[in-house]
Amino acid sequence: MGLEIGIEWLSLLLFGGLGLLLLLGLPMAFCTGSLAVIFLYVFGSGGILNMLPSRVFPFMTDYQLSAVPLFIFMAAMLEKAGIIEELFDVIYKWLGSVKGGLASATVIACTVLAAMVGVVGATEITMGMIALPAMLRRGYEPKLACGSLLAGGTLGILIPPSVMAIVYAVVAQQSLGELLMGSVFPGILLSGLYVAYVTIRCYINPALGPALPVEERVSMREKLRLLRRTITPVLLIILVLGVIFFGIATPVEAAGIGSFGAFAVCALHRRLNWVAIQEAAIATLKATAMVMWIFFGATMFVGFFIVKGGQTFVTGLILDAGLTSYGVLALMMIILIVLGMFLDWVGILLLTVPIFLPIMTSLPFHGVFGLPGVPADRVALWYGVIFMVNMQVAFLSPPFGYSLFYLKSVAPPQISMAMIFRAAMPFIALQILGMTLCIVFPQIILWLPDVLYAGVR
Repeated sequence: MGLEIGIEWLSLLLFGGLGLLLLLGLPMAFCTGSLAVIFLYVFGSGGILNMLPSRVFPFMTDYQLSAVPLFIFMAAMLEKAGIIEELFDVIYKWLGSVKGGLASATVIACTVLAAMVGVVGATEITMGMIALPAMLRRGYEPKLACGSLLAGGTLGILIPPSVMAIVYAVVAQQSLGELLMGSVFPGILLSGLYVAYVTIRCYINPALGPALPVEERVSMREKLRLLRRTITPVLLIILVLGVIFFGIATPVEAAGIGSFGAFAVCALHRRLNWVAIQEAAIATLKATAMVMWIFFGATMFVGFFIVKGGQTFVTGLILDAGLTSYGVLALMMIILIVLGMFLDWVGILLLTVPIFLPIMTSLPFHGVFGLPGVPADRVALWYGVIFMVNMQVAFLSPPFGYSLFYLKSVAPPQISMAMIFRAAMPFIALQILGMTLCIVFPQIILWLPDVLYAGVR
């Protein structure tokens, strides 16, 4: 038998130890995994130790998780094909005559890329190398240029195909197809908010984002000719999302189709070679291994906490606070935003969803301000997409938001880290506004899955 300790002290030791190890700079996967093993040995028993293989094995054999390496490989191949550069070039020439057009083009290009690439790091770094110098050369305010890049890049983890949706679906045991469809309109909503903000600010103060000089603009005929370069990637997006939309293929099968389609796009752009395939395969291996190790560590960590009564303890703390259903949801969103300042989205998802989701599904959500609420059987889906919208904030939150460091790694020397932090703030406010709209108007999330999956449920 292990040592006996109250759940209050155990929670403090467990999460305090996790915070200490993360501050020391240790990887998330090994922090959670090592702590779980140590605490299982010290405070557990021989029977509880059997939990290790029983928690890990289901993830190793889960069919839906096979979509993760397939979508990552598709993203890596498209990146090697130079699609990002070509898309930005086309969009910015179309919007060049608009004030703030380059910043809006950056957001729109990131939105389209999110539907192809789905990897925040790849989008942020590549767009940072292409779009940021272009905006700075044309006199854009550095904070506006950096902010539009930061916000647009985070859409890669929300708009389908989304790796986050795959992980959430596995952990929460939800329909992956419904999650992917539910995140379409929130992704478009956030993108629209970013473009509207940039455009309004630049029309109020044109010095923030001047339009392209007349001599750099292209004719309508040239714009139409440029569109030919976007045909193959757009067709790939339509193909991958279309087979999911119309129920022709499961999301995993769509990921396989997308991977094959990425080969075809590379070939059509004359970028298909063994070096590109090898680099894409290695990038996929590294990214998938990182996700799976975090899976293994976090699931053991949370499993131990639940076995020792942690879920009941946290549920009691939240429900005994005397908050309404929407008050509980607001508290959870605040907790997620705070966690996002220090942890990556995979760790946050695996640590919080097993505890928060049962609380959410036990509460009624009848709507606010007289607006329609959320049916009990749709709360899990609704919360899942709200969680993914919330995680956009995690990528931009100082001090450890991943996107901030992605951009700094490719930004010119005159762009300081403090400037990047300040650039993110208005867009964090827009993300919180978008999340609030999804809470107040749940049909933003639920309408599309309800239409497409009406005959399935």
